[in-house]
Amino acid sequence: MSPYVKVSTNLVIVLTAIVSASSSMGQELSDTPEIALGQLSELIRWSGVLSSVVLVLAVVVGMRFIHNIVQQISEQFVQRRLLLHKLETILQFAVYITTTIVVFNLSLRVDERVLALIGGTLAVAVGFGLKDLVASFIAGLIIMIDRPFQVGDRLSFDEQYGDVVSIGLRSVRLKTLNDDIVTIPNNKFLSDTTVSGNFGELDMHVGMDFFIGYDQDVSTARAIIEEAAASSRYIHLPRPIVVLVEQTVLDNYVAIKLRLKAYVLDTRYEKLFETDVNLRVIEAFRKKDIKPAAILHRHLQHPESEPAQPPLENSAKGTNS
Repeated sequence: MSPYVKVSTNLVIVLTAIVSASSSMGQELSDTPEIALGQLSELIRWSGVLSSVVLVLAVVVGMRFIHNIVQQISEQFVQRRLLLHKLETILQFAVYITTTIVVFNLSLRVDERVLALIGGTLAVAVGFGLKDLVASFIAGLIIMIDRPFQVGDRLSFDEQYGDVVSIGLRSVRLKTLNDDIVTIPNNKFLSDTTVSGNFGELDMHVGMDFFIGYDQDVSTARAIIEEAAASSRYIHLPRPIVVLVEQTVLDNYVAIKLRLKAYVLDTRYEKLFETDVNLRVIEAFRKKDIKPAAILHRHLQHPESEPAQPPLENSAKGTNS
């Protein structure tokens, strides 16, 4: 949703609420000359409406300009990318709220009658039609204060995985790894579990699993995985590289699982890092003849067992002689 639509929607909601409340109170309004239906037009400042439209357009252009500037600076100063996105989000909240208040004051003649009418109308509207919208708005403020995630974080939420590109008054926009934009209402984050891969940092933990046969050289395989990760161009070396080894059951037979725990230097390179390490490990495993897990067939013979009897033909020949 664009900033123009966001600000305009708030104004439309207020005006619609006034009209709906007036029509629903029909008889009462007709008995009260002070707030008669015909006087509602007097509450609207038509010159202010024009000024509000100009203000909204100016805000749209200004926020778009700021967004482009932030994007350009982020590309030049990668280490400050997340900080710039945070500041942009805070500025958007402040501008949207301020613009909504200013548009309201410019478009309506606010007095005691208007406040009483709007107060009662909003109470009914929130209870019925605006419950989800207000819940999302409040949730957006809570997200900004509590900060379970931030703009630029790589987020996993409700089977969606991607980067947070914006935190708005109503929703959060997530850009998936397939370049799809997913819009999630803010109030969803108050009740469901959210997983942040980097939590405000550029580097991010990446876990990768490798499986080899139970009879293979585990030490060599582990050294290969460590070297493949350490030599990748996308590795964040200040963080440790760990390879954990454990036995596991894979398709009903025992295998050796080696789990790599490393850090990529930027969340944007997560999949490139995984691809790079996988290619290196596969090639090295092939050279060292380290094979994947497979079912082993063992032929066991008891040490105290008697030797096998000779063939019947040999024994028969020995008897004849």
